[in-house]
Amino acid sequence: MKFAYKAKNKEGQIKTGAVVAADQSRAEQLLTDNNLVIISLEQQEDNYFLKLNPFGKSVNHKDLVLFSRQLSTLISARVPILQSLRILQDQITSGYLPTVLRDLIASIENGESLSLALSKHPNVFGEVYVSLVKSGEASGSLDKSFAYLADQLEKDYELRSKVKSALTYPIFVVASLGIVGVLMFKFVLPKLTAVLEEQGGELPAVSKGLIAFTKFFDQFWWVVILIFGVLIMSVRYFVSTPNGRLAWDRLKIHLPVVGDIFQKIYLARFSRNLSTLIMGGIPIIKAMQIIADLINNTVYKQIVNEAVAKISSGKSISESLSGTQEFPTIVTQMIRVGEQTARLDDILGKMAQFYEKEVDNKVSTLTTLLEPIIMIVLGLGVGVLVAGILLPIYNLASTAT
Repeated sequence: MKFAYKAKNKEGQIKTGAVVAADQSRAEQLLTDNNLVIISLEQQEDNYFLKLNPFGKSVNHKDLVLFSRQLSTLISARVPILQSLRILQDQITSGYLPTVLRDLIASIENGESLSLALSKHPNVFGEVYVSLVKSGEASGSLDKSFAYLADQLEKDYELRSKVKSALTYPIFVVASLGIVGVLMFKFVLPKLTAVLEEQGGELPAVSKGLIAFTKFFDQFWWVVILIFGVLIMSVRYFVSTPNGRLAWDRLKIHLPVVGDIFQKIYLARFSRNLSTLIMGGIPIIKAMQIIADLINNTVYKQIVNEAVAKISSGKSISESLSGTQEFPTIVTQMIRVGEQTARLDDILGKMAQFYEKEVDNKVSTLTTLLEPIIMIVLGLGVGVLVAGILLPIYNLASTAT
């Protein structure tokens, strides 16, 4: 949500602007953290037409990594923030990032801090990003914060790329099979089944089934596509509801083979981001609250939020997370070791590396297994066509000769 504010800074000057936050309390906290005394804070209605526009409101992951790396270099060279952003604005000319940079420059010229300016673009800079920048501003180590962010973004990008590349081949094959199937049932099989019907006599059950479906699809292909589309929309609507999202997220982590990969991805994401926030000096409770939204799975979000309540009552992180199937014993034990040795950020970083390698190995194995599985499915499909259509036609030809 977007909130318009009017506030006083430390010098007593009146500042106006807008801030994006999940709710009003978080907006107030963000302004207070930036040493602003709030005079008024009002929620602004989102532009309906901007919501409908799916293009131009996101920044390429590579561009964000490059932006963070270059900004770190410029700040370490003692180039002022405003000048650094203007230099980057001249270098980056494509995509949505130049628009973001113009807004950042305008906000900083208005007297806002960099973290407050970044928080206005939650779709580009997440809570972890803004929190680490805020920590860097407080400690005077902005260059280190941006360098660390660039490193973590690169690792996250590599993990996503591996998963996407592994899924590209099976998705392409399945989509191709769907297109070929539609063309076969619409243009090829009707002519072949007509030959079988002219033959007369008793046909195998497979042939009867193919003939019936081919006739239906030839006449009512739009009904099949409509049913398929309605089914997809219904599933998407169900997943968009709280109960549906919970059921979908629970299903993802309990699916055979694939569920284990999802669990390891969430554990890697939890470990990596928590390590990053602790390294940046963010308090544990605040870090865990941020992590709950970052994991992007409602099952894990509920567990982490429950852990936050337990930590607030005096329990350790390892105690708060123990006893859940989603966080294996090895995870809570390693966290306990990190707490006891005061090396929690280092232990979490090593755990993230371990799970990222596990995801890489699992995805590679799955990709290797998918190829023969797809070939078997193709073979079965061809076998059904041969048994149902081609064999009767071949028998007819043999009898005629």
